[in-house]
Amino acid sequence: MGDDSAGDFGTSYYRSLDPIKNLQIRVHLKRVTGSSLVPKAVLPGGNRNEDVAEGQEGIPLKPLRKKSGAAGGGGEGSKAQEEEQPNTENEDLYIFDWQEKVFSRREVQLYSNEASCEGPLEQKYFTDIKQQKAEGGRKTKRIFSYTDYDSFTHKEEESLTTTSPNEEPSFLAEKMRNVRRRKKMERRTRDAQGDPMLMQRRTNLVVERPSEEQKKSSHVIDTPMNTMYIMADLGVMDSEPKEEDECTLCTIKVSMGGVITVSPDFTHHRDPYTIVTDSAGRDTFQYTLTLASKSMSSKEQARENKMYHELLQRHTDIITAYVGQDFEQAPPSTLRLCILGEIVSAKNFEYDGLYVHYFVELPRHWAADRAQMLSGVTQTCFTKEINREYTSNFSHPFEMELYYQMNEFTEEDQDTLPKWPQLFLEVLSLDTWQRYRTEGYGCITVPPNPGTYTFEVKMWRPLGKSSYDDMRRFFIGGSPELEDPSYVSVPLTHDGKVLSRFGLKTETTGSVTVKLNLMQQSRAFMDQISSRKNVGTLIDRLGGMTVQSSVAGVLDLFQKARKRMQAAQDKLTTI
Repeated sequence: MGDDSAGDFGTSYYRSLDPIKNLQIRVHLKRVTGSSLVPKAVLPGGNRNEDVAEGQEGIPLKPLRKKSGAAGGGGEGSKAQEEEQPNTENEDLYIFDWQEKVFSRREVQLYSNEASCEGPLEQKYFTDIKQQKAEGGRKTKRIFSYTDYDSFTHKEEESLTTTSPNEEPSFLAEKMRNVRRRKKMERRTRDAQGDPMLMQRRTNLVVERPSEEQKKSSHVIDTPMNTMYIMADLGVMDSEPKEEDECTLCTIKVSMGGVITVSPDFTHHRDPYTIVTDSAGRDTFQYTLTLASKSMSSKEQARENKMYHELLQRHTDIITAYVGQDFEQAPPSTLRLCILGEIVSAKNFEYDGLYVHYFVELPRHWAADRAQMLSGVTQTCFTKEINREYTSNFSHPFEMELYYQMNEFTEEDQDTLPKWPQLFLEVLSLDTWQRYRTEGYGCITVPPNPGTYTFEVKMWRPLGKSSYDDMRRFFIGGSPELEDPSYVSVPLTHDGKVLSRFGLKTETTGSVTVKLNLMQQSRAFMDQISSRKNVGTLIDRLGGMTVQSSVAGVLDLFQKARKRMQAAQDKLTTI
């Protein structure tokens, strides 16, 4: 009908905990110009100027009067009365309640005939219009509304993919534009005897063999929203009402979660929205949207806050009754370590059909439950070339729960750093001829701090003393193995100061990616938070934040510096 301009027509979203029935919106519509840019005078006697075309409206001119003095002082009062009672033709003001039905001129003509009202909704509208005429007619001249029960759908509502203003709607959006996506009233008819109390279904709800047209029209996702449209009839009031003259002023949508969508937003203190009609006269209208809901008093707000607080407290009590107050705590002087790990993948090994055997070795003062599994084997996975690397993806999860006990300390343990558990990995291969081969060994020391870690463990395997071992590995399988897989690191049974591996020939193979999620629980942490003091006894022994973490940090920096030196030497050799 018209072109919208001179205003921010963006959509705003509000969230309200109050019932939606309390929503009220004040709409003030005013025609700024008449049928043309130059006002046409209307004489007091009722005669129009000859230039005024038939069917057009003119702006009435006030007769000239002499200014009244103090004795006559009624000018300001009459002006106030004119502002309180706007012109019904050029200005319209109304306060809408949520889902309040206000009929338009076209609807009054349509539903005034009882013969054209078939469904229960049309019958209700016929009764309302009849009662409205008995009470004096329509309350507004141009403003009306469409509720959620009406079969109106805004033609300009499109489901666009992006927010770009240059995007054009797709073919599906064009077809879905006119499809009503809100709940529909069930159409019923009277029975054969004409009894209005006995209603029968016009069609069966279940269609055994739907046609293609029924599939397209019925398979529509219903949006869980209630919609209300505030409209305006911008046509000439004396002419026949047309549907083309109707223009949407505001669209209000309310979801089940209490989110209110207002498009366009309330004007607040901004300039009013402007609409220019497409008619020959190019009439210009301005309108404002303001929130007219009654504000709550301080007593009502206090009563509502108290009610919400009681409801929340009751909900908390119910959850507490379900969960209970017995929270499992770690024993005194004990650290509980929960390991949630994953063997992600293995890369760049010689043979296919890989699987990983892993186990955790517990140092002194560490323990686990008897039912706890400290070892496991992954599934067999065949390799696939990804980014020029032969990769076997395992995604094998494992879970362990370990305890570090302080009550078993002796005087010799007071001056030694605690050792953390180690995760040992052994990669093996199995081909279709049932030939087993050892592909590599590796190990990880569990970090002392909680958090998420990702390790890429470099693997190696021992070599034989002659080419006979290589030939046996290739033809019949089998290869040199370690009798004790913990030999990859320093075994717990080793008592000496130096572990010599002189004479052992090894070969670098591939790598295994491991993820670890670590959680720590101890009563010492709670004591530290409650007392706000440094609890040094248990924390120092656990090596969480003190000496061991410092040593680990220094070693990490040393390894990084060593890698940078090796990279620099490689560049010099290439030059």
